[in-house]
Amino acid sequence: MAFYKYSSYLTVDRSDAFDTIYKPGEPTPHSGIYRCNGCTVEIASEAGKPLPASRACSEHHPNKHVSGEVSWKLMVSADGRGK
Repeated sequence: MAFYKYSSYLTVDRSDAFDTIYKPGEPTPHSGIYRCNGCTVEIASEAGKPLPASRACSEHHPNKHVSGEVSWKLMVSADGRGK
């Protein structure tokens, strides 16, 4: 689960990008924090770079139980405009 301290730094966005399931190796569509639907670990990923491969969860988090196929869901999008 991602945490934050200052809610003034975040804005609610109802974009479909937060509902889309992304596959491992797929280019990251938006820079931000993604959650693995298999092991629930979050990662930061930069737009255009590939999302971690399927084996990344078991290799980087060997003590986490992976339930289901590894896929990624956007949790927090990094705007990059510095508003």
